[in-house]
Amino acid sequence: MSTIDNNHFDKTDISLGKLLSRAAETPDLPLVFLYDGKTVKPGYHVTEVKAGQFSALDCGANPEAWSEIFVQLWDIEEGERTHMTAGKFSAIVRKVSEHVRLDGSAKLTFEVSDGVRPMQLFCAEEPVDTDGVLNVSLIPRPASCKPRDRWLAENNARTTACCGTHIPTECCSR
Repeated sequence: MSTIDNNHFDKTDISLGKLLSRAAETPDLPLVFLYDGKTVKPGYHVTEVKAGQFSALDCGANPEAWSEIFVQLWDIEEGERTHMTAGKFSAIVRKVSEHVRLDGSAKLTFEVSDGVRPMQLFCAEEPVDTDGVLNVSLIPRPASCKPRDRWLAENNARTTACCGTHIPTECCSR
């Protein structure tokens, strides 16, 4: 049986608050999302922003609870439109926050579709200012086994704490 290492997905996940903070630093820059090896079209829309509170039982019978913000992007061409600015994106989210409680530290998920293909779920990497454009890479959000993820994180932390950057000692061979 092969295993999938999802650790790199956890490192890229940013919160809505972090995205908005970065957008506030560069409000006049075009905000461009990249996914599936392409950029969103200049006419993209933020069609929905929703907040959810979730309670679940994972596959190890552990109770789970979390907040999640979903930002839905409709990836379309529309006339002579250009990519929206980071400031406009922030204004849309601010408008939503007048009616819906948005937790800035919540897990952030992007739902993206071109109106033809099914919606896909993504997490976002840190925004990067490249040549006068604020780029946000979207990474597919995979399914995972939370007990396994916790076990991997604990083992990784234990190995790092034990060995760090030193020459491996007896504790690292356990």
